Amino acid sequence: MNAIKMPKCLIITRLAEEFANEIQRLADSDIPLKACSTTEAALAAYTDESVIFGNPAMIAPVLTKMPTVDWVQSSWAGVTPLIELDYRKYVLTGVKDVFGPQMSEYTLGYLLAHELKIVQRLKEQHSRNWFRDNSGRLEGKCLGIMGTGSIGQHVANTAKAFGIKVIGLSRSGDPAPGFAEVVPVNQLHRFLEGCDYLLSTLPQTNDTDHLLDTAALARLPEHAYFINVGRSNVVDDNALAEALRNNRLAGAALDVFDEEPLPKDSPLWDTPNLSITAHIAAISHPLLLVPIFVENYHRYVDKQPLRHVIDFDTGY
Repeated sequence: MNAIKMPKCLIITRLAEEFANEIQRLADSDIPLKACSTTEAALAAYTDESVIFGNPAMIAPVLTKMPTVDWVQSSWAGVTPLIELDYRKYVLTGVKDVFGPQMSEYTLGYLLAHELKIVQRLKEQHSRNWFRDNSGRLEGKCLGIMGTGSIGQHVANTAKAFGIKVIGLSRSGDPAPGFAEVVPVNQLHRFLEGCDYLLSTLPQTNDTDHLLDTAALARLPEHAYFINVGRSNVVDDNALAEALRNNRLAGAALDVFDEEPLPKDSPLWDTPNLSITAHIAAISHPLLLVPIFVENYHRYVDKQPLRHVIDFDTGY
């Protein structure tokens, strides 16, 4: 490979230097890189690079000004900013099989906290109250996962270790590893009726927009607990907040929002039994993502099919 002219690459992400250092550490040959931690720096650095690796939200505003680019490797699982561009003269590849462990820990952490009543017990402790209410249990409950891709499968297999039955929801309803049953999305309401817990890992597409509206949320049992680590468009926030305020759901944890950071005047902050986290369920760390890029880069050089190619029409 040393005799081959190596394609030049722009890294566009706030952690560009860390990504560049990790690429040079892992690659078995020198990859010509320019590390850009801002979009302005990327535009200034661009000459005739054919490869971009980085943050879709930072790449989208400048991509059309870089006509020689014909491959973009996302550093996010979600690629919505690029999908929404009316520009498709390149190959887009995504990230798979790396965020499952983090998403699993986040999901099971919140389900355990809910069943063990950890927040309530801390409040009672601060009041010096000997709180004797029994905890709930995960074992024997049913977790419904919206999205049966690599993240959903990892969560499913982790949940099964706690004795949880796991069912899935996908566009096709085709069987998937780790799931006792997979239901097609056109049977969403039937799927929801059987869930003690509900997790969304779905991407942002037109087909996933507000799947969980007032009517859908009403199909969940009142004791159900909802977690969203996918994309915020899946749930109608107003409908979710109303369900929580009226005790039609036991609780929820949201890691993704239509506007981030969540505005200080958002009613979600004061919604009872709602936990809010700042899009931290899975972090895009260079140690996780660089191996994907390096493998795909060598495939690109060798003119081999790239891994994890995104379909612009479906968004994944």
